[in-house]
Amino acid sequence: MASGRPRATSRETISDAACELFLEQGYDATSVADITVRAGVSRSSFFNYFDSKAEVLWSGLDERLTTAAQRLDAGEGDGDAAVRAALVAIADGFAPDALALALVHAEAMGVAGELDRDAATRQARLGRAIARRLAAGGQSRLVAEVRAAAYAGALFAALRAWAHAGPGTSALSAPLAAALAAVDGTPLA
Repeated sequence: MASGRPRATSRETISDAACELFLEQGYDATSVADITVRAGVSRSSFFNYFDSKAEVLWSGLDERLTTAAQRLDAGEGDGDAAVRAALVAIADGFAPDALALALVHAEAMGVAGELDRDAATRQARLGRAIARRLAAGGQSRLVAEVRAAAYAGALFAALRAWAHAGPGTSALSAPLAAALAAVDGTPLA
């Protein structure tokens, strides 16, 4: 165990250890075993929190995306209003985490390709949930899919902007509002 590292097993402890290692030696060169040693936890403890080392980067956002998709599928509220509410809920209280660090230091961590691929998968998954909601609200499938792609793209563009601006300095809701305004063609006040 690395000196100074608390013995308590937690998602954050493991995530911090993984990010340290990704920055020090690169994503591909870091194994789950390396992460568990750095975090001072067992392999089974790691897998209690994460299915893979890639999930370390995405777990905080993944929980919010799952909740958003459930809200959208529940059909609460008007189509576009429901979509906006679900996206705002994703951003509300979103704290800087491993994903924000990885977005800023993707090249140094050696995760740029992995992040692009994983972001595209998540963006598409969110887009499908949004499209289902918009189509259920009466929009044609084509229009629903185009608008859904724009809404999902707005969230991921806002995440990148927020991370690069220094995620601890502002809330994700500010760049998300700007991105949603761009989707609607609404000028910001």
